[in-house]
Order: sequence, then structure tokens, then C-alpha cells
Amino acid sequence: MTSTGGPATDSAELDAALAETVRRTGAAIGALYLLAPDERLLHLHAVCGVGAELAAPWETVTLAAPAPVTDAVREDRLVWVGSQEEMVRSYPRTAVVLPYPFALVAAPVTGVRRWGALLLMWPGTRPPYMTGREHTNIASSCRRLARALEEAADRGSPPVLGGGPRVVPAGTGRPSTSPESAVADFVERLPGGSCALDLEGRFTFLSSGACELLGADAGRLLGTLPWQSLRWLDDPMYEDRYRAAVISRAPVAFTACRPPDHWLEFHLYPDASGISIRIVSAGEEPPPARVHRSAGTTAPASAGQLYQLTHLAAALTEVVGVQDVIDLVADQIMPAFGAQGLVLSAAEGGRLRITGHRGYAAETIERLDGLPLDTDLTPAGRVLSTGMPAFFADREEIRRSYPLAPQISGAHAWAFLPLFISGRPVGCCVLSYDHPHEFPAEERAVMTSLAGLIAQALDRARLYDTKHELARGLQDALLPRTLPRIDGLAVAARYMPATRGMDIGGDFYDLIRLGDTAAAAVIGDVQGHNVAAAALMGQVRTAVRAHATLGATPDQVLAETNRLLADFGPDLFTSCLYARLDFARGSMTLASAGHPPPLLRLPGGDTRPLAVPPGPLLGIIPDTEFPVTEVALVPGMILALYTDGLVERPGVDLNDSIGGLARHLARADDRDLDLLIDDLVSEACTTGQRADDIALLLLQYRAGMQRARPPRGHSAAPG
Repeated sequence: MTSTGGPATDSAELDAALAETVRRTGAAIGALYLLAPDERLLHLHAVCGVGAELAAPWETVTLAAPAPVTDAVREDRLVWVGSQEEMVRSYPRTAVVLPYPFALVAAPVTGVRRWGALLLMWPGTRPPYMTGREHTNIASSCRRLARALEEAADRGSPPVLGGGPRVVPAGTGRPSTSPESAVADFVERLPGGSCALDLEGRFTFLSSGACELLGADAGRLLGTLPWQSLRWLDDPMYEDRYRAAVISRAPVAFTACRPPDHWLEFHLYPDASGISIRIVSAGEEPPPARVHRSAGTTAPASAGQLYQLTHLAAALTEVVGVQDVIDLVADQIMPAFGAQGLVLSAAEGGRLRITGHRGYAAETIERLDGLPLDTDLTPAGRVLSTGMPAFFADREEIRRSYPLAPQISGAHAWAFLPLFISGRPVGCCVLSYDHPHEFPAEERAVMTSLAGLIAQALDRARLYDTKHELARGLQDALLPRTLPRIDGLAVAARYMPATRGMDIGGDFYDLIRLGDTAAAAVIGDVQGHNVAAAALMGQVRTAVRAHATLGATPDQVLAETNRLLADFGPDLFTSCLYARLDFARGSMTLASAGHPPPLLRLPGGDTRPLAVPPGPLLGIIPDTEFPVTEVALVPGMILALYTDGLVERPGVDLNDSIGGLARHLARADDRDLDLLIDDLVSEACTTGQRADDIALLLLQYRAGMQRARPPRGHSAAPG
């Protein structure tokens, strides 16, 4: 394996810490993931207890991907998955490509900075829970790994990422030397045959009986993979059985036919050092339900490639926007095939418009962008017109048909993959290499299959982006761009979309000038996160503003708006809170239509939810009354109006959440409302994931001010 660490001493210390953790915890497999400098990717730096080839689909993991190691790093917590059933529920993408009984833990490796994560796996036979002692051991091991990484960085030799993981010996296995003569004699006397594989799957020992049954001598088999040196074992099912034994550490058995008609039973017994195999003859009759692939059938892709394809396919089903597709192809598909360059283009108006790229200079992309589909500059147009991929192993091969192509990018090998959906061209995916690269038939087949999945993902993503742009444009048009300046009143407002769904919702707020001595503040929440919710939100906001400017009282404003919505019959619930501030009388009148209570903070810091008896939600009962609450305006007081996205949490009582928000508002510095509102939002959104959008409006009564500082208006703060 290629070493990816720094000097030998640094690698040795990391290796020792990883191997010791695996031994001390009794884990079957250990892995160390390290964060890339841009903190967007996790690289598999070292593995213990398994070969590098088996870990290939997980050499790089996008930090945003749903996986135990990414959750451990993002959320800085230990992630425990005690069974395959729990894996299916919590991480379905991982469960698809690891359909074996096992338990795992992922723990953050953090010191003075975030380094990455430690991953440990146990056979499915262990108890489905973790003890306190195990938790302590793992936390201690993570600290040791972090110290080793920091000391290496201080010496100027931080770990180098890329190039594949380093395989760390478990240190608990038997030496890989020839067995002593007594053991050899014992093995030879046993019926059938015996052989051994290391954790990479290569033969390390064969008895004479095994060689006779397999039909090959030991000299030809030692150091080779069974499914490569014995073509009749070149079936993904057999390689899958080896993988099942390595990961689950449980015995596995299967039957295979050695041509022309000799059936053999294989019994695999794994441990931390490798796999012992017993081979016995099963006769000339195939076992029930076993379909034998004829010798003339084309060899399928290896199990490793199929798992890799399944892993990438599962990832492509989860992407949302075009940029997500680009990032996934660049971060996971490029490394999977060892490519150094990527150009992803879409067919638009008879031209190839580049939607994303990696590894290319800006001037190269500028030259390639907008080429006609019938271009003879590169093969991209031809592969789109024919629907057939094109592979060029070196510069001379592509130069014969496209003389200018090698000069454009400077690459040395290319794979041009057409992206089609139902016969319709979507675009082209180009993978390029900095060195000559042969494309075996199996790799071409996997790439071609993957191109179909990329095409579907890209087409869905473009449709999503179009709908999303339309929806966000509609919502931005309906929310107030700026809030009016009102003497004696300081204002701050925020709107934050949900982080799941279409990033659009029905939350809204407004501030309305009512002559020189009064103003009205309104906040509301239309059920749903789609275009219909945003459109109804616009109607509600317009109706409220219209009735407010006519001088209606708060209860009348809600009553008239309610009648209008009842006539529309929108089938969507709407909550609303309306507050009228009368500066001449020094009072504030409020009415609520099923909305969460506002928070009132007095100048001394005393903060509490304001008791505003709620009426029914708008649009349900045509004729109803809305109770009115009146409070005095006190100079320096702050009124916080918010939607339920700010306070609702799964498993947490709503009143407790509102009380927590009130306590935080009481402690916060109120000298700058924009800083205060940012503080409130960040306190409520610590998880980074929001199932609901948030609207928040702060009003501070400042009597005697000649001109209040103008508010900054609303902003869609990043999630």
C-alpha cells in the first residue's frame, strides 16, 4: 500500500494508537478518517482488520452525507449503531452497501481542532449496547489519536491525504510464516483441502488437498485473489461471501462448481488475522436452486465494483440541487475511478453548457463552455448524438480523431459518458486523468451504468432548482423588502427558511405605519412549505395590511381577514398575531388567531410570555370573535413576535421551549437589536437542521427619540 502519512515515526504512532484501540475494545475493524483542509470531505487515512480494497467505496465521504462518521464529526458526538436493524432505520444508504450483521461506533477525533473520526466495527454477535467502560476507552483513544496528529503537525509533518488508506496490522494475528512441520502434517492428514486467506483476500497457505480440489498448484495461487486466479470463482456472489466473513467475523459457507461438473463446498472461518477455509467435494450434482453460470458467459463486474456502484447510486438518490450533483460526482465518483479532472455539462439550446467542473483551469472551461453539440473539438458532441460512451487511454489515441483535444486540457486519458434519459440527451460527463489510463471492460460497464444514474439525478436536480428559484422568488416578493422608519420605535426582523423541503414556507411578518402616532406589527404562519403556502401568505398579509390601514381595531383586522380566507376555502391553516401600538395613548392592543404568545421584556430585564387569549386559526370558522389584550407602553420595553419554528422541538414541551426563549431574551444584551435577534436565532438553531421556517420580529419602544435608527429589514440568514 502507498503510505499517506508523514515520516515513519508519525505513521507508526498513529498506527499503534489505532491498532491498540482495536485490540483494547475487541473490535474486528478500525478506521481513522481525517478532515480535508476545506472541511468538506473526510478521507479514509488508515484501516485495521480489513483490506484496502474492501474499504474502497468509503475512501472519501462528503461531510454533508448521512453517515455515522460524518454525524460524529459534524455534531461532535459519539454515534452508536448496535444492530443491522438500527442501521437500516438510521443510515439506510450505509445499510444498502453493508448488508451484514455488525455493530459500529463513530467518535470524533478532536483536540485543538477537528481532525476527523474514529470508526470501530464489531461482529453482530456482540451485545447491542455500549458499556460506560467502552465509552471511556474510545474517548481516551480519540484523545490519543488527536495528540499524535497535533504533534506531527507541530513537527511540520501533518498527514497527507489521498492515495488510498494505509493498512495497519492488527498485531494480534499469527505470523504469516509457514506452519511447523507437525501442524503441516496434521493439516495434510485431514480429508478434503485446507487453505488460508489474508484480510485482503489473497491466498497465504494451501494444503496439497486444496490444490488438488481447486485444480491448480500452490505456486500459481499463493499471493493471488481466488476470484482472479480461479476464473470459475469469478462471480460476485463468491466475493460477497468473503466480504461477509471479514465484516461479520462469523463462519460462512457456499457451494461452487469447478468446471465442468465438480461441485465443491467452501467453509470460511474468519478471525482478526485472516480466514481459514475448508474445502470438501460435494459430488457432481448441483445443490438445489443453484444456477451455474456457463463458461462462455461474460464475467461480471467484481463484487467490490458492484458495491461501489450501489454506494454511489444510493448517494445520487439523495442529492437535491444541481450543485449537489456536481459535488457528489467530484467528491466521490472522481476518486472512485481515480480521475483527476471533471467536466459536467448540460445540453441546452443545441449547445453544451458547463454546469460544474473540477481540476481544470478557468481559461480551459471558458473555451469549452457553449460548444455546439456537433463540435469536432472534443468527442462530447459525438457521444451525445450517438449515445455511446468514448474512452481514450492516452493522448495519441484521442489525437487521431480529435487533434486539438489534448491541447485544450493537458490531460492524458479521458472517459466521455453521455447522459441520457428515455432517449433524451441531458448532458455529458467527462472524467480525465493526468496520466495514461487503461479502461478495462468491467470499469467501462460500471462507468456507463453510473452515467445513467447521474443523468437522472441531474435532470431531477435541474427541475428542483427551477421550482426552488420560482418559489423563493415568489416568497421574496411577498415579504417586505424594508420596514418603515417609525419615530420612537426600533425594529429588527429575520426570516429563515426550513433546511429541508423546498426552503420556502408561509411564515411572514410586517410593520405598518398608521399615521403619525400609531403603528401595527403583524406576524403569521401559513401551514405548509410550498408555493401554495407562500401564495396564501401573500393574501393574508395583503388583507391584514388593507384592514389595518382603514383604521380597524386588532380584533376587527383578524375577523375580516378570517372571513376572506373562509370564502377562499384554502384548506390550509393560518395563525396570526396582530399588535397595534398607540404612541399618543401610550398603550398596545393585541389579538391572536391561534398564534404562539409574544414575549415582553421590560427595561429591568424581567421577561415573560404575554398572555394573549388566542382565537381560532384563520379560515376555519367564518364568523368568530378574537379576544383583545391591552398593555401599557413602557420606554425601553421589547416585544418579540415569532413563529413556532423558533420554539418547536421534537420531544420538548412547547411551553418549556417558550420559557427557555424568554430566559435567553432576559439575559441577552439589548443595546443593538440586530445583534440581539441574531443571538436569539442562533440559540434556537444549534442543530443546523430545521423542519420549519422561522420568522422573528423585535420591537423596542423608545419614547422621546427624534429618529429611530432604521432597521436593516429582513434577511434570510444561512442555515
